[in-house]
Amino acid sequence: MKMRLLELDHITAAYGKVAALDGLSFHIDEGEIVALLGANGAGKSTTLRVISGLLKPRAGAVRLLGQTISGHSPESIFRLGIAHVPERRRVFPGLTVRENIILGGANRPGSTRIELQSDAERMFDIFPELRSFENALGWMLSGGQQQMVAIARGLMSRPKILLLDEPSLGLGPLVVQQVYKVISDIRRNGTTLLLVEQNANMALSVADRGYVLETGHLVMQGRPDELWDNEDVRAAYLGGRANRA
Repeated sequence: MKMRLLELDHITAAYGKVAALDGLSFHIDEGEIVALLGANGAGKSTTLRVISGLLKPRAGAVRLLGQTISGHSPESIFRLGIAHVPERRRVFPGLTVRENIILGGANRPGSTRIELQSDAERMFDIFPELRSFENALGWMLSGGQQQMVAIARGLMSRPKILLLDEPSLGLGPLVVQQVYKVISDIRRNGTTLLLVEQNANMALSVADRGYVLETGHLVMQGRPDELWDNEDVRAAYLGGRANRA
């Protein structure tokens, strides 16, 4: 039986007077890739912000391995094992690729410089395309390469769960395929992932389960094939059966 890693229990969240999440509940088991789907404004990115502590919920609880973490600071949630790779990559342009990657492990408890350098080498093994750019500044890389740097930076914390927000945003089809191959490899290496995506076809091609949000509410959940077999969900979010991954 899989261990329940992360649980959201009736989360309500808002930006000022604007409601973003209303009683949202779902869970992620250890070793899964779970896709969080929905239209713009559905609350997907807000959900990640609540989990990582960037937005405090007004009601409900977030639990990691049964421990309530909602209300904790982003730094303490990071140290507990949740890494958040935000939308649009946010690579630090004044730092080299290697420095950007190492920065992801800087606040990891008890890490030495030697361990960080060793883990950075492991990132270049996972993302071999980046090795020839390790001393280049982050802004010099293509969008796809910057996305790989951002994911590598998240993995440097050795997270229990990696939150990925729109990893395919702004990338060409071939680069998207490359990024999603890396996502599958990451899961095979033991990291659990929560994946927020507009590209529902790609997300469901790698996910074990999916949740569909609409204006802060959960409207559908299930395995990828179950979501594909629901005509309303397929028409609204998945582009029709012809595009099935």
